[in-house]
Amino acid sequence: MASEYTTTEYIQHHLTNAQMCSVNGEIAFNKACSGSGFWVLHVDTMAWSIGLGILFLWFFRSVAKKATTGVPTKTQAFVELVVDFVNDNVTSTFHGKSSLIAPLALTIFVWVLLMNLMDLVPVDVLPAIAGMVGQYGFGMDPHDVYMKAVPTTDLNLTFALAMGVFILILFYSIKMKGISGFVKELTMQPFGHWAFIPVNFILETVTLLARPLSLALRLFGNLYASELIFILIATIGLFQLPLHFAWAVFHILVLPLQAFIFMMLTIVYLSLASEDH
Repeated sequence: MASEYTTTEYIQHHLTNAQMCSVNGEIAFNKACSGSGFWVLHVDTMAWSIGLGILFLWFFRSVAKKATTGVPTKTQAFVELVVDFVNDNVTSTFHGKSSLIAPLALTIFVWVLLMNLMDLVPVDVLPAIAGMVGQYGFGMDPHDVYMKAVPTTDLNLTFALAMGVFILILFYSIKMKGISGFVKELTMQPFGHWAFIPVNFILETVTLLARPLSLALRLFGNLYASELIFILIATIGLFQLPLHFAWAVFHILVLPLQAFIFMMLTIVYLSLASEDH
């Protein structure tokens, strides 16, 4: 597939989302969406993220329904290992009391991990399949069919995840401290004098907003760079397989680490928000 484009066109094609928008009341795609404003849907990001989320729920639910108290199957043992791993981290990190944190942490870890693992799929496979579907199913030019299969390389998705965490941070802060306590936390720290209220407010607001921003940009930056390297390796041609294999082996360690970091930072931020002092 790389031979059909120049290197620049090939990279741009693989880094472009399948976009859908409304232009003059009609549904339009990609090139027709340029200049259409804010409301542009990244169809591939939504499809893959929702699909992988459903896969996670179905798999864990099916294993839970078949779980036994006797000798577990390998699948049950694997799921129990994941659940125990997440639960141990929540127990040691979250110092408040909430029945939401452990399921939330499990969902974040497994869901982000599944989305990250899409990075190991060879970069030409899914776009080529999408191109054939577009060509033979809808009569489209394959060059006009786009497919980004790694949802976490889309800044919209990582910011959406981070915004969900940010809303929970605000919820737990107000729940534990009350509105007056939360306002006091923003205005009377780190300098406990009324004359420093403007300075305190600026410092604490920047700290508060930096949490979701760092969550979103860290995950996006690492996965985007990883995907870009896979794409660059694919432009080499016949000699790409050894490099692709080496980079994929390295990423078997990196991809779970990024999911773990996102989960742990979420737990830490919610733990800090739950402190009532």
